[in-house]
Amino acid sequence: MHSYEEPVYLISVVANILEIHPQTLRQYEKEGLIKPSRTQGRVRLYSQKDIDHIKMVLRLTRNLGVNIAGVDIILQLKEKMDEMQDEISDLRDELSRTNRQGSVHTSKAIVATNSYDIILFEK
Repeated sequence: MHSYEEPVYLISVVANILEIHPQTLRQYEKEGLIKPSRTQGRVRLYSQKDIDHIKMVLRLTRNLGVNIAGVDIILQLKEKMDEMQDEISDLRDELSRTNRQGSVHTSKAIVATNSYDIILFEK
């Protein structure tokens, strides 16, 4: 069994799994929407994570009618939101450690956040 991020699938296999033409994958790569790994011989290899990412791109374009430029913006915003959520989590951990050491009064050590997830519904 391969890990989620291990690139093992050839472009033809991914195209077959997703029922799309390999040229679509090449175009997505050209547009910067996906970044498959490459072997030393320059063969594209995709991981399960890549496949899931491509599925999200396909849902945005096919089901929601978002154009390629819009998909790019959505993916960039999602990446930024994920980074910010990680940073908030790290800050909460740091704050929790500080509170246990008694440096900051608990009533003044509240970090509140709203979590935003992108949820795509299929028809």
